[in-house]
Amino acid sequence: QAQLVESGGGLVRPGRSLRLSCAASGSIFSINAMGWYRQAPGKLRELVARISSGGSTNYADSVKGRFTISRDNAKNTLYLQMDSLKPEDTALYYCNADPPFRIPGRADYWGQGTQVTVSS
Repeated sequence: QAQLVESGGGLVRPGRSLRLSCAASGSIFSINAMGWYRQAPGKLRELVARISSGGSTNYADSVKGRFTISRDNAKNTLYLQMDSLKPEDTALYYCNADPPFRIPGRADYWGQGTQVTVSS
């Protein structure tokens, strides 16, 4: 059964940190690369961080050097450590496989996301 549950978002001041967590079902997590995506109002959803099943990572230029993605395969959990947050990081953050998990015969599956707001 597919499941993605994001948590850890909140309202923070610029320069502060947040750590996001994602509990994923094993069917999504076990063999796939995983990523954190974000979507701000009026903008397209974008992939900001990616980690392969073997642990190699990639980051969007906008977050490189500030965000760190990690995974705990035993717990089927994905993390995003977000440091030096900027107002432009404000968005709804989602976890998913990369490419996004697709329920057979249906469109891509997404969880509810967790809101990150960076403001003074």
